[in-house]
Amino acid sequence: MAGAPMSRVLGELTFHDAARAIKETSIFCLPLGAIEQHGPHLPLNTDVVVAEGLTGRLLARWGDAFDLWQLPTLSIGLSREHDWAAGTLSLSIDGFTRHMRDLAGTLVRSLPARNLAIVNGHGGNRGILENLLHELRGDFGLNAVVLHPFDLAGADPAIADVHAAKGETSVMLALAPGLVRRDCIGSGRPPDLKAVQALIFERGTTWGWRSDDARLARDGIIGDASGATAEYGSALLDRMVAAAGGVFAQLLENQTIMQAHDRAR
Repeated sequence: MAGAPMSRVLGELTFHDAARAIKETSIFCLPLGAIEQHGPHLPLNTDVVVAEGLTGRLLARWGDAFDLWQLPTLSIGLSREHDWAAGTLSLSIDGFTRHMRDLAGTLVRSLPARNLAIVNGHGGNRGILENLLHELRGDFGLNAVVLHPFDLAGADPAIADVHAAKGETSVMLALAPGLVRRDCIGSGRPPDLKAVQALIFERGTTWGWRSDDARLARDGIIGDASGATAEYGSALLDRMVAAAGGVFAQLLENQTIMQAHDRAR
């Protein structure tokens, strides 16, 4: 009688399992979240729940096809825009960068895989990650990509659904409904939609906005969460998972190109 399939969660393997199973072409999936306010209706660990929940679904759908392996979650990110609120935790930019570089260093010393997909549950991590990818490649030989879940799902930038609003709340209702305080969801849009577009979505400029700016948010919510449903959240997750298949295929193609480039140097 055949045994149960091996877990694809690195921390659940023995070191013998890891040595046998993980290859140069394997892909590590790193859930990356944040501990920060998400309005009166969502928990501080919302971004962690989203990153881990999506990663689990990625392994279930694409684990065998692309040889995915889940790394331990990094739960604290860059959340200074929310540090007015009790319970928000944030690393410094230097601390975050050192943490990511230390992880990269120990990965390449410990295991042969050189592909890394960072499943980023928090938009505030994005700017640093985009630059850090170049260091991960140049200094550690890691072929890395960052997955931004709601962009993968095809979020409409014309809609002010930025933080703790319909999208995030719906995904939380699909992943962890017991953590959502439905009676506190409330209703309404940001006070100034033009300010949301100018300070957050406008790509010609970058602003140091905060979620306690009265033009942008009500009670830490930037957007309208009143229409959130578990069904919509499940649909968003399905779209994220489907889109990720193409990302993993591109990641492996990039590895082949990187290896050919390195051999030609």
